[in-house]
Amino acid sequence: MHVVFDLGGVVFRLDKSIAIERFKEIGVANVEEFLDDYAQKGIFGDLEAGKLTARQYRDELSRITGKQLTMEELEYAWTGYAAELYQRNFDALLQLRHEGFQVALLSNTNPFMMRWARSNAFDGNGHGLDYYFDRLYLSYEMHMMKPAPEIFKAMIDGELTKPENILFIDDSARNCQAAATLGIKTLNPGNGSDWRHDVYTSIGLTE
Repeated sequence: MHVVFDLGGVVFRLDKSIAIERFKEIGVANVEEFLDDYAQKGIFGDLEAGKLTARQYRDELSRITGKQLTMEELEYAWTGYAAELYQRNFDALLQLRHEGFQVALLSNTNPFMMRWARSNAFDGNGHGLDYYFDRLYLSYEMHMMKPAPEIFKAMIDGELTKPENILFIDDSARNCQAAATLGIKTLNPGNGSDWRHDVYTSIGLTE
């Protein structure tokens, strides 16, 4: 069985309001026009879809705001989304791998979030995302975003298995519905909720 997780809202609790505050703090006054809980808009969406590089995005956002923004400021603002990380989730991911499950991540994300998330500063214990997952499927690297069926098909191909052998966990009902239409099993936990029991039950693992 393959278990594929979303990042924001599942591995950690999302809080868009903190990200909005941080973007405004660095000078992006109209940031609400671009940010969403699940899929970004405008150049923010282009960044997560891989249509703009991190530097192209920085330069364009600097032009729009009339202020030269730094890569460090943008990383600070984007990582405001990560409101709360849970040790229980990290422990569960490692347990799943220890039990022999293939564990992957499928996320609409961007280079600023990943610079932090793949660093040793991520979990507070000296480990980044790669420590917890067998594979990472990242929208900006794949040049496609959930809920497009193409990104789920690419993930299925990457996992080298059939859709019915995959459990996909995402806090977006729209993303779960898109995955389910391809035959993938899904769970739709609330943002930041404790999904461990439901995941274990779905894959036949005793807690």
